[in-house]
This record gives sequence, structure tokens and C-alpha cells, in this order.
Amino acid sequence: MSKAIFLDRDGTINIDKCYVHKIEDLEFLPNAIEGLKKLQREYKLIIITNQSGIARGFYTEKDYFTFRDEMHKKLRERGILITAEYFCPHHPKGIIEKYKVYCNCRKPKIGMLEQAVKDFNLNLNECWMIGDNISDIGAGKNASCRTIHVLTGEQKEPIVYADFVAKDLIEVADYILNDP
Repeated sequence: MSKAIFLDRDGTINIDKCYVHKIEDLEFLPNAIEGLKKLQREYKLIIITNQSGIARGFYTEKDYFTFRDEMHKKLRERGILITAEYFCPHHPKGIIEKYKVYCNCRKPKIGMLEQAVKDFNLNLNECWMIGDNISDIGAGKNASCRTIHVLTGEQKEPIVYADFVAKDLIEVADYILNDP
């Protein structure tokens, strides 16, 4: 079995500019690149992201994929390989009918993590969920992963039930890689 770092996207890897989907809005958070480089030495890097802007009609799946592909390209150029990315386009209050559903993939539910387990033969007890808000930490806890709340996004008050709270992805990497 393999182990992975599950990462939220907006607010954890890149600056969250509210429903980020335009390439010109792609800006990596300080220390994100360095932290990801350290983490990939021992873990698969898998992005797990809610993208309710699709259900809300702010952008399309095509826009999401264009942004995702450019982000992965820029990360590869910096020596970082994202093993996979899973996204949830749903929201029960969406305006696009096909995405206006209650689903099992929207964090804090664990559908995206369960799919990653199937795709990569992961042991969730050896995985970490890293994110900037309650739904990220909730998904990690619900899936029996260890969790880290990173203070780089929308939730600035530490989430007390996270296993660790870090200021950025460098601190995340140092904590995980030194964890006994």
C-alpha cells in the first residue's frame, strides 16, 4: 500500500481569489513550492478540491480543466509532480441543474478520498489531509487520515481538532517528515 498527502487547492497551494478558474489568477502561496518539493520525496501528492463555482454557474468544467492543466504544468516546471487531482463540481444550491445535487464527493464527505484509495492502493491511516478550512479537516477526519490545518487561506482561527496547525506548507512538510 502507498501513502499520500491529500491537499486542498485554493488557499492551500495557490492564493484563493474567490472561485479561482482563470489562468491569470494563478499565484502560488509563499513557501508552497518548497513545501511540496519536500513532501513529494516520501508521499504521492493528490489534490482534493471542492469546485462549487461550476454548480453555481461562475465557470465551466472546461474552465476548471484548463486551469488545472496550467497549474500542473507550472508545478512540473518547478520540479513538482501532482499524482492526481480530484474535484467536486456539485453544490445543493447550485444553479446548473446537473450539478445541483447532494453528493458523496463534496468535502467534508470522503468520496474523492475513497476514489484515490481505489486508484492508488492507499492506506488512509498513513495519509494526511492538508487544508485551509473546516471542510478539509472534516474530510480528513471522516476518512481516518491525520490532518493539518494550514493558516494560508480563508480560515485564520486554528481548527482545534486538526492534528497540527501550520503557518504554511514548509512547516507542514517539516512536521510530517519529522513525525515519528
